[in-house]
Amino acid sequence: QVQVVESGGGLVQAGGSLRLSCAASGLTFSNYVMAWFRRPAGQEREIVAAAWNGGYTQVTDSVKGRFTISRDNAEKTVYLQMNSLKPEDTAVYYCAVREGSSVVYNDWGQGTQVIVSS
Repeated sequence: QVQVVESGGGLVQAGGSLRLSCAASGLTFSNYVMAWFRRPAGQEREIVAAAWNGGYTQVTDSVKGRFTISRDNAEKTVYLQMNSLKPEDTAVYYCAVREGSSVVYNDWGQGTQVIVSS
């Protein structure tokens, strides 16, 4: 049974930083792509960043230069370092995983709230 648990959300002022963590279990971590999504209130969910085994990462344009995704295979954890936060980054952030051969993220965490005050 794959489990994904996020932590690290909270309230921060604009310009501040937060680091989200996502611990995964029940899987061969190195075989999985790890990703962060977010859903602002009343809006659609969007992918924020993804990290493949071997170091390749992608981040969406709206957070490039501010957010960094990284993974620690030994700890089975993926991180999202968020700097220079803006009020528009306010959302529930979700961690999700998919096998490298799949295109569907099948396993999701419960989400962690990030609120950026202006």
